[in-house]
Amino acid sequence: MKGEHMFIQRKTQAAALAWVIAMSMCGAAVGQSGSGQGAQSGRRDQSGQSDDLGAKPAQRAEQRVSDALAVVRQLEAEPRMKQLLRQAKGVLIVPSYGRAALGVGAHGGAGLLLLKQADGGWSGPVFYDIGGLTVGLQAGAEGGPLALVLNNDKAVNELMKKNNVALSADAGITVLNWSKLAQGTAGTGDVVAWSGTKGLFGDVVAVGVNDIRFNQSLTHAYYGRTLSPREIAAGTVSNPQAEPLQQALGQASTTAR
Repeated sequence: MKGEHMFIQRKTQAAALAWVIAMSMCGAAVGQSGSGQGAQSGRRDQSGQSDDLGAKPAQRAEQRVSDALAVVRQLEAEPRMKQLLRQAKGVLIVPSYGRAALGVGAHGGAGLLLLKQADGGWSGPVFYDIGGLTVGLQAGAEGGPLALVLNNDKAVNELMKKNNVALSADAGITVLNWSKLAQGTAGTGDVVAWSGTKGLFGDVVAVGVNDIRFNQSLTHAYYGRTLSPREIAAGTVSNPQAEPLQQALGQASTTAR
């Protein structure tokens, strides 16, 4: 009887130990599953920012307009640039152009176009993506803000084409380097290219920008409906968020120093 009792006791202890081991393994599995879910959640959080950017183009468009306002403030600080803006038909603003965009088809930056109205005011922004500079970004120069001042209807009409246009000699458009123009070595041309980064265009007189593409997605998100560049340029649509930028351009193009 005593031996039988010891056998039963050992069997009970073994069963209890097996139960403890099983529960430990189950807890570890749950912990791993939880940590895996946490990791997945973390990955979602890490990628959520880019997902949000893709899902919320209106916010990206609004940020681009806000960034362009700072560029206009820089333009306004240059008296001769203010003279150009008074005579200009429009301006294509690129808040940040990257020097990595030297290859064919490279994406250089994101810009927006505003055109002057008959009453001297400025249209709402039309969104564009900018390709590569045909000349510029000399060794040691970093990218930065750009502004392309459109001096005549020929330059404006080139940009009114919906996709893959160019402001360059190949397109029959003369684009002059602002730094050279400021030194009085060139005329006004069709377009004057200004850069907020010293040395970006080097010492050349004429430059060019290729692969300029109308961004329908951002434009649609910004105005809430599908519009062509010409419809926006006509001044028939608006977004209140763009008013500070339009007003700053108005001030820069009507006030002399």
